[in-house]
Amino acid sequence: MKDIQKSTDLRGIDIQHVGIKDAHLPFLIKTKAGDFQQVVARILFTVSLPKEYKGTHMSRFLEILQQWCDKPVAEEEMEAMLQDALHHLEAKTAKLRLSFKYFVEKKAPESGRKSVLDLDCFFEGEKSAGTPMAFRLGVTVPATSLCPCSKAISRYGAHNQRSLLQAVVEFKPSVPCIFIEELSTLIEEQASCPIYPLLKREDEKYVTEKAYERPKFVEDILRDLVLALRPLPGLFWFSLACENFESIHNHSAYASHEEYVHDEALTIHKERTD
Repeated sequence: MKDIQKSTDLRGIDIQHVGIKDAHLPFLIKTKAGDFQQVVARILFTVSLPKEYKGTHMSRFLEILQQWCDKPVAEEEMEAMLQDALHHLEAKTAKLRLSFKYFVEKKAPESGRKSVLDLDCFFEGEKSAGTPMAFRLGVTVPATSLCPCSKAISRYGAHNQRSLLQAVVEFKPSVPCIFIEELSTLIEEQASCPIYPLLKREDEKYVTEKAYERPKFVEDILRDLVLALRPLPGLFWFSLACENFESIHNHSAYASHEEYVHDEALTIHKERTD
């Protein structure tokens, strides 16, 4: 049958990203414990398309993905998917993002009751032909923040809010990425107090008092996150975003930051983008 997608296009425009968005498939995500957790991933999968061709072959994206749905996935498997895309779609670059809910076990601080907390996470890989994949892990963690100003000026009490803290990290190609469990713990430790899905009365007392003892503005949390991430061995780049859902305002407090960790990382970034 005639291959319309591979027919000639005369408009002379290269397309950087073309593919599929918001497909959903089951995947197995590798865990810190050495096993895997099954998730349903929302998918964005694209390749570059040279100006000579009319279109790409959309069915091939799903053909590639289906082969990996029953295998535990982390960086190595993401790079294999991207390599398949470069080969089967005859592209110079390929990009894949898997977004999913991931569950981590939480133990209440006083009662010890166990529960699971859902985190919004993503794996993102980008690869050019003949070069290592750039892999990024994104994790968003809910936490509690308590306002230092409210505590300082009030005779009793202080208002607090639920916060969403997101970190996106990229390590050097030769360095394994941090596990979701480790990154989520590091993130929540910078807030006034972690969030626990299941709390008994003694636990509620603990988290109320802990947050009161560790008041933090959104700026405090962001800066503490920067200081916590910078020492990670092999870290290349990171991005942070903190949002506090205010309890006394009809808006959120927000702060964000990103940086290349070393001069070497900034040099590599410039080489990628030149």
